[in-house]
Amino acid sequence: MKGMLEKNGFETETAENGTEGIERAKELKPDLILMDVVMPGLNGFQATRQLTKDPQTSGIPVIIVTTKDQETDRVWGLRQGATDFLTKPVSEKILMEKINAALAAA
Repeated sequence: MKGMLEKNGFETETAENGTEGIERAKELKPDLILMDVVMPGLNGFQATRQLTKDPQTSGIPVIIVTTKDQETDRVWGLRQGATDFLTKPVSEKILMEKINAALAAA
């Protein structure tokens, strides 16, 4: 996914887990966050909720990109404040469309 993003002109930063992701988001103030769900410690749903509730990061769109493909996962992710929810593997075309839509709406 990092390669897809960079090929399309995006700068990327990564985090190993939800806690690190929240810290980096506060520090870097990215234009957008792609969030996995399955991570050690703080999972993606919890991290998304914290990011969207915190005034420092609430304006950053979060797109959940995960292997979790149940409708309940999608609904739960959106309820946590995610802008969108994509199931892996995701095509480059769909990923870019969702990213551009989220950035345009922000």
